[in-house]
Amino acid sequence: MSAILRPMKILITLLKPFSFAPAILMMCVIFSFSSQTGEVSGALSYKISYQIVETKNEILASGKSPEQLSQEASSIEFYVRKAAHMTEYCLLAISISFPLYVYGVRGVWLMLLAGIICVAFAGTDEYHQSFVDARGPSVRDVCIDSTGSLIGTLLVQTFCWSTLHTPGRKQSRKKKRNSRKRK
Repeated sequence: MSAILRPMKILITLLKPFSFAPAILMMCVIFSFSSQTGEVSGALSYKISYQIVETKNEILASGKSPEQLSQEASSIEFYVRKAAHMTEYCLLAISISFPLYVYGVRGVWLMLLAGIICVAFAGTDEYHQSFVDARGPSVRDVCIDSTGSLIGTLLVQTFCWSTLHTPGRKQSRKKKRNSRKRK
């Protein structure tokens, strides 16, 4: 039995660093969105905002004109952009927190380390935007990004704690250990 487990442990140890691949992918996605010019980014936000108000108009059968929909889309565009920021960084925090959890980082240390990585990336991302046409850095965006990363880290903490720390699960582990000792 241990002859089978030994190569499996080696394989798991070798594959552990790849658990950070989703975080790196998410960083690339965020960087690519930040590389868009202000005009392209604004057009994308407006398009999503318009789609939201158009869908709302269809569901509620409001019968609004395209001009009214356009005004409503413009009025929510700011919130759509900021919700996108929070969502990106929530996903980044999740994709950073799970591998850290796999490596044994737990509790406050997980929140601090994942938070520091996300906030540092948010800061460098905002600095990067200062070189993009019609874009600029914003401390407010770093704060919004930080809020998203806090939410993501809390979600991982809650998920891992609730799935790995159930009373029935602890008893079954103890029973398994005791039955192995008896054999």
